[in-house]
Amino acid sequence: MLYALKKVQIQKLNEKEKENALDEIRILASVKHSNVISYKEAFFDKNDQCLCLIMEYANSGDLSQKIKSNLKKGTKINEKTIWSIFIQITHGLKALHDLGVFHRDIKSANVFLKKDGSAKLGDMNVSKVSKDGFLKTQTGTPYYASPEVWKDKKYTNKSDIWSLGCVLYEAITLKTPFDGHNMHELFENVIAGHINPIPKIYSRDLGLLLKVLININPSERPSCDEILNSDIIKRHSIGYATTSRSNTLLEPIKIPKEIHLLSFSLPKSSYNDLDSDIIDQLPRDCDNQGGNSLLEGNSSRLDEKSVVNETAKLPILKNNAYSQNKKKIVLKLAESSSQRINRIKEAYLSPRRVFLSPQNAKTERKSARRKSPII
Repeated sequence: MLYALKKVQIQKLNEKEKENALDEIRILASVKHSNVISYKEAFFDKNDQCLCLIMEYANSGDLSQKIKSNLKKGTKINEKTIWSIFIQITHGLKALHDLGVFHRDIKSANVFLKKDGSAKLGDMNVSKVSKDGFLKTQTGTPYYASPEVWKDKKYTNKSDIWSLGCVLYEAITLKTPFDGHNMHELFENVIAGHINPIPKIYSRDLGLLLKVLININPSERPSCDEILNSDIIKRHSIGYATTSRSNTLLEPIKIPKEIHLLSFSLPKSSYNDLDSDIIDQLPRDCDNQGGNSLLEGNSSRLDEKSVVNETAKLPILKNNAYSQNKKKIVLKLAESSSQRINRIKEAYLSPRRVFLSPQNAKTERKSARRKSPII
């Protein structure tokens, strides 16, 4: 299994950029939804002084790449595919909005696709939590930004709905709804809100949906709930299943005075597809007086030395009958976590910049022997 890795030299960022980098981790770790790129782990690498974020890998690229591919071939995207992508990312956006999070940079390049047909929202680098339902900071990508953002006014999460409409229009026509020879001309076109009709090969429903999404009056744009519960969507949503767990917004992440301690402030790792069989075998009636950090999500940040040290802190059963077999299980978990962190470090130093799971590591090593080194 592959994972995506994003690394940031956090000490070179200004305070606002640091806040954005940590907010991205906070938001990703808070949202557990099948249509949002999932959080796996974050850590601070002391050697390179980098903040590293491990995420779900989209093995079919993004919507922007798909649009460019169709444009190059001179073909349109199938309407059923368009409905599938749109409905899925609306579900993903709803998960964010339910937590009070504004994405603020919805565009085709941030809609990630997988070979199983799933679509996911990603890149929360400028996403922000709103306490009162409004934000003011002007941010995002100009071609997808709403009129109120362009005008530097306060805006609600309906600004995301405008951007969602722009992505839908782009998927249909293979071009953004608004353009201009310069920024001023683009601004004038956006605030006017006029879009060209979509190709006649597409259904009337798509045209009707675009009209309500790309509306210059934010109060007249529907919410994600209203979109998903509309008759138009119900006619086209058969077979599109989404999964979501209970989401709770995590507390803001604070940078410690000693930057090398940042890893301890970051959210727990969330490798649901790894080590679950080991974790299931661990005793359930342990008390935590023995310092059970291995079972609290911190094991993935262990180094080679701490694997040895942590075995001295094994959970203590109330009847003091902790068997040798249980010790081996916990040690295996610790070793697995240490190996994982080393694979992550190797991955982001390599040209491929992907994280290899244990299943792929052996194949990758064999392949590497047959190839000459990359300089």
